[in-house]
Amino acid sequence: MTVRAVALLSGGLDSMLAIRLLQEQGVEVEALNFRTTFTCCQDQAAEAAAELGVRLSVVAEQDDYLEIVRKPRHGYGRGANPCIDCRIYMFRLAGQWMRETGAAMVISGEVVGQRMMSQKKRDLALVAHRARLDDRLLRPLSAKLLPVTTPEREKLVDREKLYGFSGRGRGPLIALARELGLKRIPQPSNGCALTEPGFAAKVHDLLGSDPAADRWQFELLKIGRHVRFDGTTKVVLGRRAEENEQLIHQYERYTSPRGQAIALLTPDDFLGPSALVVGHVTEPTLDFAGGQILKHSRLVDGADPSIVVRSQAGRMLRRIGATVSG
Repeated sequence: MTVRAVALLSGGLDSMLAIRLLQEQGVEVEALNFRTTFTCCQDQAAEAAAELGVRLSVVAEQDDYLEIVRKPRHGYGRGANPCIDCRIYMFRLAGQWMRETGAAMVISGEVVGQRMMSQKKRDLALVAHRARLDDRLLRPLSAKLLPVTTPEREKLVDREKLYGFSGRGRGPLIALARELGLKRIPQPSNGCALTEPGFAAKVHDLLGSDPAADRWQFELLKIGRHVRFDGTTKVVLGRRAEENEQLIHQYERYTSPRGQAIALLTPDDFLGPSALVVGHVTEPTLDFAGGQILKHSRLVDGADPSIVVRSQAGRMLRRIGATVSG
């Protein structure tokens, strides 16, 4: 009888090792990569799946995931990362996949004590319980430090061939990877922007000004320099040509929630950043955005720069301190 497992595969070393250990015991593994607005390194997951010879399915977040970011039941980490709630969410999806495909277990590369917020023993037990997996969730790298799971009890997996790793050290894991014949040793990466201090500050700023922020506003956080005008309005500036193009794209796909407005400002006769005004489009906010553009531009002495403004009111050509029809 073929024993099947569903694995969460980030593309990092730990998740690769968990899969290979089960493959060594003859378990057929299907991998899931969970993609959110805030994760990166998807190519890494694809490369890992190819090396391991497993089928990879990418599962995208649903709108309810943003509720976790807004109000995590188990709190934030050092940034804006709701790690425990996020893992519960991911494992629930993996559990659904397990039941739909007839797999016997869900496996994960988690290591006891490796991440202080979500990988203490009590946190691992909490995640398994709230994800409705309980002892169908197997963590091969730390299994010997954790209670026996159903797959082990039913002899679908040999517990003696699993491990009892703990802590943050990578040396023993790298040694095991070489022993198991893995050719690629991925560099450590959390893969989540919510843990980065600069990005986390943007998230907290957004939620402080607009607790009901929608997906478009969260996606915008990944672009450019964000400068607050007041409690309800901010300006987003491109830092390079690619981000200027992204701001134009965000402007074009925007649909106004709850009466909020935006305006796009682009240099007309000089090189400089584009800017997106989000909140209230008024004369003061446009002047402020124009000033920010000039602040981050290189202008020759005596220049009289013009900025094109696009908004719901139409298109106009604007000079700092004066407006002319376009």
